[in-house]
Amino acid sequence: MRLKQRYGADILVDVDIHHVDQAVMPQLIDELNQNSEIHGIIVQLPLADPGQTDTIVNSVNPDKDVDGLGSSAKFDPATPVAINWLLAGYNIDLQSKRIAIVGQGRLVGAPLMRMWANSGYDVTAFDESNQDEMRQALNQYDVIVTATGVPGLITDDLVKLGAVVVDAGTASEQGKIVGDVSSDVRKRDDLTITPEKGGVGPLTIAALFDNLIRAASES
Repeated sequence: MRLKQRYGADILVDVDIHHVDQAVMPQLIDELNQNSEIHGIIVQLPLADPGQTDTIVNSVNPDKDVDGLGSSAKFDPATPVAINWLLAGYNIDLQSKRIAIVGQGRLVGAPLMRMWANSGYDVTAFDESNQDEMRQALNQYDVIVTATGVPGLITDDLVKLGAVVVDAGTASEQGKIVGDVSSDVRKRDDLTITPEKGGVGPLTIAALFDNLIRAASES
């Protein structure tokens, strides 16, 4: 949230942070929905009671849902957009690649799977339900996007020679933010891989504000 507030300040966008109990979120979101001076609303996940996530995110006005989390949101979720930008920036042609997405969370894996499947890419989803299959097959994929929040999940034996690896997972380990990719993978010099810090995250914030600027221009 601090990074989002700092980015907003850099481009002259006011970012207000509301620390509230989950019970009062619907009322606050309703007030923000009706405020014409507010162009974007972000619900920072996870919630204290994850069972209410669908209800909460779907209460955001689709015209202001710049995180793209609601079922009727007008905007694509920021992290999948950021991953597309990142791969395009390195001229990686997904059309000719076998792609694996590890993790099917609301913020990254699930929307990215929909986006790429709709684009006709050869993409396979892995999550908790097919972990054994993942461990047997992952090293056959040209592109791996991982977003599970499980530190060290993607080990050296799971990554084929010359693969493209996008680590969008975040977790806290001994007070340090870490990704899904283990250190032995990062030691390899044959891979195209996002850095441990400063990879997908900054582009996600940029994509979020791109949605916000479009929301403001259309209001």
